[in-house]
Formats: sequence, C-alpha cells, structure tokens
Amino acid sequence: MDKSGQPIFFPGLNGIRAIAALAVVLSHITVYLYRFNLNPHLIGTLPNGNPKGIDLSDFGVTIFFALSGFLITYLLLAENRQQPISVKNFYIRRILRIWPLYYTYLILALVVSRLGNVPHESISDLFYFFFAPNVPKSFQLPSDLLGHYWSLGVEEQFYLFWPVFVRVFHRRLFWATSVLFSVFIALKLFAYAAFSGSVFHTAMYVNRFDCMMLGALGAHLYFHNHTLFIRLTTHRLVQAAGWLVIALAATNRFHIANIFDHEIMAVVTVVLILGQIKGTGLLNLNTRLFDFLGKISYGIYVIHPLVIFGLGWLLSGWVAGGAWYHYVLVYVVSVGSTIGIAHLSYQYMEKPFLKLKTRFARVKSAGSQEEASNSAQADAVEQSERKPSAVA
Repeated sequence: MDKSGQPIFFPGLNGIRAIAALAVVLSHITVYLYRFNLNPHLIGTLPNGNPKGIDLSDFGVTIFFALSGFLITYLLLAENRQQPISVKNFYIRRILRIWPLYYTYLILALVVSRLGNVPHESISDLFYFFFAPNVPKSFQLPSDLLGHYWSLGVEEQFYLFWPVFVRVFHRRLFWATSVLFSVFIALKLFAYAAFSGSVFHTAMYVNRFDCMMLGALGAHLYFHNHTLFIRLTTHRLVQAAGWLVIALAATNRFHIANIFDHEIMAVVTVVLILGQIKGTGLLNLNTRLFDFLGKISYGIYVIHPLVIFGLGWLLSGWVAGGAWYHYVLVYVVSVGSTIGIAHLSYQYMEKPFLKLKTRFARVKSAGSQEEASNSAQADAVEQSERKPSAVA
C-alpha cells in the first residue's frame, strides 16, 4: 500500500486487461462471421461442426479472473491493515461497478433477442437477472447475445463470500486459500474422472474460483513482500515463458494438460502482473493506448456481442462477396465500434457510478494512469493550500 495516501494503481495491468478483452472480441467476430455472410471457419472447425475461435478468448476470461482476484485481494488486505474490512461497503462498491452496465445491456439483449429472432433460451432469463448465468452455461443453453455473461456470474458469486473469507482468515490467508483451492481442484478432478461430459463436469469447468484464488495468493505474497516469490516471478526467463504461453494461446497451440490449462494460465497471469508492476516484463503495457483500452475493458467485454449482431445486420449485404478486404472491413469496423461504444458507456453511464463508488472505499484506488495522476495533482494542490503563508 502507498503510505503517502496516493491511490493504489499498478502500471501495466490495464494492458493485460486490454489484451484479454480484445482476444474475446476478435474470437467472437470470427465465429459470428456468418452474420456478415462470410466464412466463419477461417481458423478451423470444432468436432461438433461449429467454427473454431481463438483459444486466447477462453483463456482471456481466465486472465480476467486471476487479475480480478489479485487486485481485489490486494485492496482488501490494504483495507484490513487500516481497520477491519467493511463487507457492506465492499458489496456496495461491487454493485456500483457492475450493475448499471450489466442490467442495461441485459435488458437490451433480451429485447433484441426476441425482436431479432436471435438464439436464446428464455428459460434462462431469471438466471441472468439474479447473477447466475453460469447455470444456463453449465446446461449448455444457447444465447448468442448473453452467452458471455457466465463469467460475470462466476465473478460476482466468488465475491459474495471472498471479503468475509479474507476478513476471517487474513492472518492465515495463504494457508486458508491454499486449502480452499485444493478443495476446488479435488472437485474438478472428481468431476473429470467420474462424470466426464455431465452437467456437473461442465459446471466445474465453468466455475473458475480456483483461478481467482491463484490471483489472490499472488496478491497476498506481493502485499507481504515475499522476496523469493517476487524474485522468481519477475525473472526475465520466467517473464519470457509467460509471454510465450500467451503467444501459444493466441495461435491455438497452448495445451499442456487440458484439465489444468486454465490454472496454468492463471499462474502465467500472476507472473505477467508482477512483471508489469516491477518493470521487468518483456513487453511494456504501461502506455496510453493500453491504459485507455484497459479502463473501458468491462464495457468492451459486455457490449461486443450486440455490436457484432447490429453490424452484421447493417453490413451483410455489402460484404457478402467474401473478398479479403471484406474480412478486414468487418474486423476493423467491429472492433472500432465496440471500443467507441464502450468509451461512451464508460463516460456517460459507468463513470458517475464510479465516482459514487469512491465514497464507500476506505482505501483509494485508481482505474487508470490518468486517474492516478489527477488524484496526485489534486492532493498536491490541497497540501499546498494547507501550508501557512510565508508572508506575515
């Protein structure tokens, strides 16, 4: 924690968010190219006949989970250092951050699904409204515009108990988290061995609490300045291995041990986090562009399926020829439109709630380099105004 009172901000982490979010968007553009009357099997076909996407898309969600587990746990530990964690305030902050865009998009997506005859199982609606979209995901109930919501449900369910867990076990958080992590791994192995292909197996695959706990373990070790952990994760060779895994996932070549691939990716995410924080990462993600994209990554993730659907409806007649530049146009316009709308969402819908959210934060944090700089400037001005004048 910053003893000077400046908001906690880790440089480069918005860049990791940006990479994960864009991987999801690019993958979904690919598998939904049929909406533009283009070939969606550009990078292959799955055994069930569906078009193949980019593996980094699925792993990108895991990156989000590990990153979120790291940041939230670090902030909870920083708060607990000052005074006992306020679970009530934590829930209020989560509501103000997640709910406005979550429910706005949910209602729009449900309306469009019905009016536009988009594949969606209406039996799932209540699960979406009550933050349990991972349930229809586990039962493999389709929803083209809301299928990605499963990860938001997993994350919010994790945070129902996590602040209480950290408050109760903060003195032995590493060991308590390790035990809980082991329980989830045991359940996952049991589901894989005894119920492969079942709803239980799918549910355990979808539920990635263990990936969030790996991020939390990294936060605990970093918060307490564990020398060996920091030295190991920030080593140049380890950083190189981490980026190699990202490159392999981006080219659909990362499959070390299928049952544990996501846990491995969560560990890789922790490595990349420490590399960015300590400045030893082989790629510097602390740039204006990455900072901007990471800041609006929640909007990018939530909004993109509806953007792709809308653009497919508008452009399908124009790009149906299938020339190479039609594909380029679809990708450029889809990504650009998603970023533009996500920026508008952040500025005019999310930001007012984020400002309100700070009232319930005992530990200040910043969502971007710009916010951190503005806060530092404001504090400097406030301190200068408090100084007594040298003139009598």
